[in-house]
Amino acid sequence: MYKYACLNPIASVGLNRFTVDYVKTEDVNEAEGILVRSASMHEMDFSDNLLCVARAGAGVNNIPLDECAKKGIVVFNTPGANANAVKELVFAGMLLAERDIIGGVQWVKDNANDENIAKSAEKAKKAFAGGEIQDKKLGVIGLGAIGVRVANAAKHMGMEVYGYDPYISVAAAWSLSRDIKHVTNIDEIYEKCDIITIHVPLLDSTKGTISKDAINKMKEGVIILNFARDLLVDEQAVLAGIKSGKIKKYVSDFANTITAGQEGCIVMPHLGASTEEAEDNCAKMAVDEVRNYLENGNIINSVNFPNCDMGVCNTEGRIAILHANQANMIAKFSSIFGELGINISDFTNKSKGNYAYTLADADSPITEEIAKKLTEIDGVIRVRVVK
Repeated sequence: MYKYACLNPIASVGLNRFTVDYVKTEDVNEAEGILVRSASMHEMDFSDNLLCVARAGAGVNNIPLDECAKKGIVVFNTPGANANAVKELVFAGMLLAERDIIGGVQWVKDNANDENIAKSAEKAKKAFAGGEIQDKKLGVIGLGAIGVRVANAAKHMGMEVYGYDPYISVAAAWSLSRDIKHVTNIDEIYEKCDIITIHVPLLDSTKGTISKDAINKMKEGVIILNFARDLLVDEQAVLAGIKSGKIKKYVSDFANTITAGQEGCIVMPHLGASTEEAEDNCAKMAVDEVRNYLENGNIINSVNFPNCDMGVCNTEGRIAILHANQANMIAKFSSIFGELGINISDFTNKSKGNYAYTLADADSPITEEIAKKLTEIDGVIRVRVVK
């Protein structure tokens, strides 16, 4: 029997994917798996029972990834599950920025008691005129699950699309329309594009990607969209750009004291993934990741350990070893298996940064004695008997 806990409300369509072998607990200290959305886990003390955390969403800045890795706790996210929801909101933001829809709607509200509002509107609408996105140049920084969808959809809407991502995955490359201009220098995005949207994860290396220097290279009247993370953009530099006329509009999905209520800023309360469909998709993927890891030892979509998939275990035993990414580890594992007479029928080892993961199938049951000996090897973080 496995126990799991939810730190935020998780869609029932996802939780219903747990079988009768799973029990929900309100005590996080007895949970082997945790499901979370936005709740911060940085101040939490992690129980030795905890094996994995699944974030029902893409961003994981609310989870202490390295601390989890040091304790042998695998952290998952759900890339792509909310991609369509974010993509659609990006286009909503783009249209709100190009055409003064918000100003026009506010005018109607302010003049709701005018008996001649229809006639008055014909005169007033000139103040809310805008432009069209067709034939505009769109720059997409980051071609992951969301960026690719935005780029492809923009092409279908008649835009000229430039994409930048030095780390584009094979899957994303295959999904990207051949009509997208894939640039290798981000300055080309800054210098050529009328509208720029950013879709990269928040890392030390990406913080402040849209900087003062980047803004200086942009076209006059540029529109900047940020539905990824607020710290990717130097928002003080953006406000200065709006004041000078360099930036026409800044659209952000992250309400904060810098941009909220500021002229030229359209700020939303983090609505990107706030659709019923996205929440359902994230919940289903998160539950599937937890189940696959707890039941089979497989790691899919981890952000702190390497992905590793050996399918459903059909042998007598399977053991999972989370360890440091250092030399001679496999030789040490093999020595223990040989010493105890364990025949390994299948074996895989993957690494990611400072950490690595080994999964092994045996022709005989894995005993606690085996697990104990493996745990004693220097560099091993955690050993788990899967079957």
